[in-house]
Amino acid sequence: MKSCKGIENPAFVSSSPDTPRRVCASSPSIDISVLPTPAAGSPPPPAPQEPLEPPQLSGVPGASELESLSEYEEGPCGWGSFQPRALQRCNTPGGFLFHYCLLALTQGIVVNGLVNISISTIEKRYELQSSLTGLISSSYDIAFCLLSLFVSFIGERGHKPRWLAFASFMLGLGALVFSLPKFFSGKYQFGSLYEDTCLTAKNKGSCSTSSSPLFYYLYVFILGQLFLGTGGTPLYTLGTAFIDDSVPIHKSSLYIGIGYAMSILGPAVGYVLGGQLLTLYIDVDLKHSIDITEDDPRWLGAWWIGFLISWLLAWSLIIPFSCFPKHLPGTAKIQEGKVSQTHQSASLQATDGNFGQSFKDFPAALKNLMRNTVFMCLVLSTCSEALITTGFATFLPKFIENQFGLSSSSAATLAGTVLIPGAALGQILGGVLVSKFKMMCKNIMKFALLTSVISLVLTFVFAYANCENEPFAGVSESYNGTGELGNLTAPCNAHCNCLRSYYYPVCGGNGVQYFSPCYAGCTQSVSKIHPKVYYNCSCIEGEIHITPTPSSVSLEAQAGKCSSQCKNLPPFLGVFFAAIVFTFMAGTPITVSILRCVNQRQRSLALGIQCTLLRLLGTIPGPIIFGSTIDSTCILWDINECGNKGACWIYNNVRMAYMLVAISVICKIITVFFNGLAVFLYKPPPSVTDVAFQNQNAVLTAVSLECDLNKAGNDG
Repeated sequence: MKSCKGIENPAFVSSSPDTPRRVCASSPSIDISVLPTPAAGSPPPPAPQEPLEPPQLSGVPGASELESLSEYEEGPCGWGSFQPRALQRCNTPGGFLFHYCLLALTQGIVVNGLVNISISTIEKRYELQSSLTGLISSSYDIAFCLLSLFVSFIGERGHKPRWLAFASFMLGLGALVFSLPKFFSGKYQFGSLYEDTCLTAKNKGSCSTSSSPLFYYLYVFILGQLFLGTGGTPLYTLGTAFIDDSVPIHKSSLYIGIGYAMSILGPAVGYVLGGQLLTLYIDVDLKHSIDITEDDPRWLGAWWIGFLISWLLAWSLIIPFSCFPKHLPGTAKIQEGKVSQTHQSASLQATDGNFGQSFKDFPAALKNLMRNTVFMCLVLSTCSEALITTGFATFLPKFIENQFGLSSSSAATLAGTVLIPGAALGQILGGVLVSKFKMMCKNIMKFALLTSVISLVLTFVFAYANCENEPFAGVSESYNGTGELGNLTAPCNAHCNCLRSYYYPVCGGNGVQYFSPCYAGCTQSVSKIHPKVYYNCSCIEGEIHITPTPSSVSLEAQAGKCSSQCKNLPPFLGVFFAAIVFTFMAGTPITVSILRCVNQRQRSLALGIQCTLLRLLGTIPGPIIFGSTIDSTCILWDINECGNKGACWIYNNVRMAYMLVAISVICKIITVFFNGLAVFLYKPPPSVTDVAFQNQNAVLTAVSLECDLNKAGNDG
């Protein structure tokens, strides 16, 4: 009997763990000895079997995708034939990441920092209602949603660094346009000072419904926000995909986490910069010729300077991004060594190498991604997280201010101290841990699920952070036994003609808080002392009418809220900081999971879909839902001279805390559910080793059958 030669099994070829595995395996070569001629009269042996081709597996790139490696047009850094040697030092993933971080920082400074801190000043200067300034804030998200899908689809095959140069141009243009109303609206006229004490026949407001001519600058602000939204679109879709292209798979999460962390630090820089600039008078050339200070309610700061700085910073990045090549050196080699982790059901017309180059493929590509259940679960989980984070970013200062009796500035500072470092630390930690342990797609999703569960548990801190409302005259406390609860006017201040639209709280010597010095019945004050003190207050129990002097130590009321007796602030900030860290620790891993579970050709479009749904289901409705929920806990509204309801002055603290717990827990449960569902549904493609074993089993079966037939023929 002729023996059959052994078969070389490539699955057992030794390799270094650091050597990247190819994206597809070649068919094993089979060496079979030539069969002898059968004896006369014996039946002819069967025809030799052709080597079996390996099955084409869903999620494992085929020949067409190997050919696509030639699409990675690597090149030097420069413009045409002008390629200075000094620029080549920046032609690396680290060099690109540095400029990407600067652009993300600039975008965060303008969109989430300067715009937010300038809104109240813009309201006063251009006489806009809060609903209209809310439209200004939403214009960025509107532009982002309208353009995100198209930009991400068209830019996937395009020159991504040049798209980021375009993003730099649009961000700078948006910042410039946003500042233009300052230069065309003339000098600010601050008018006469409002008297905050009890003065008969004073402070009678008039009801006016006519719109100001400054109203039309609203459209300039909206246009600036639309430009900013246009510039922000390529940043988080094409920019993220370019980083993922340019670095090895185990380093991608680290680079993306650093970039996202810089986008989170941007608002912190914007708030600090904007806050410092608001200490300058709006018309800086008139600062030395005016007689009002920052403590005066008529003061308006120089909100526009920060936008001019951001304009210059954004446009300074156009040249660096325009000099980067379409792909960084080494990209093709990195792509060749990557192992596909695409979800198995995420089939795509990958056999067509031209798919995605024409806009007519857009509906098919969109449909393909929407049918990827793992991808959609990850996107929906990020939407519920975005709803919470944007809601708290907007209203956490208000929560701290009302629960713990702090001033607006102190509450905003504490909120920023917790939110910004916690979010940045979480993004970086998530990226570092995924990179350090070289997690594959399913393990990355499990890691995100674990952090989501931990943040869900920590969310219950709001239930224990509630503090009872301090005594408030006319709301929770009567005026020395007179007046009615829910009515700020009482016999002791009925003659003062106080305005309910002017909220300037004071704390009485009796520990009761009053809506304003006027409602406390105070007729005299000393402004040289800080905080400002008031005397001869008819509504404060046990008042002593005196003639005040700057050196007087006896007082009846002082400006500001009464000190809260609640001691829960330090533990609340500590636990909430941990909740923010674990919440954002899942951000980078989920982004990396999205990049892994979809087809290589559709990563940018997948990020575009994520950003669009993130805004439609998360960042846009988030502040609206949180705002409506907090307003439902209001117990004292601002009623102006026309009888229209304005802002809320006093909230029910306990009810507010429990309502925020309810929203947070519901959204966190949704996040955990979809993260868990993604882990359950994810089906990784068979590994190269699995393919080799399947092929070897098929070949061994065929060869064994051939040997048996040969033996039977010889025996015959």
